[in-house]
Amino acid sequence: MLYTLSYQMYKCERGLTASEQRATDVRTGEAVAALRDLRLHLVRIFRLRRRVRPARRAADAMTTSVRVLSSVR
Repeated sequence: MLYTLSYQMYKCERGLTASEQRATDVRTGEAVAALRDLRLHLVRIFRLRRRVRPARRAADAMTTSVRVLSSVR
């Protein structure tokens, strides 16, 4: 919602009413919860990526060493 500059200045000088403050608190709480959920989701994604890559490298290293051993015989 957009307010005129004079109304914004009035609100800044006078403060919010109780109902406006409650509404602001609710919106702030929702935004904080959304940011927390996003952060947790991103942490999970990056943790999974880190775990998967070394496992693939270790599996590749094991298969290559087996190939080398079998070709020596």
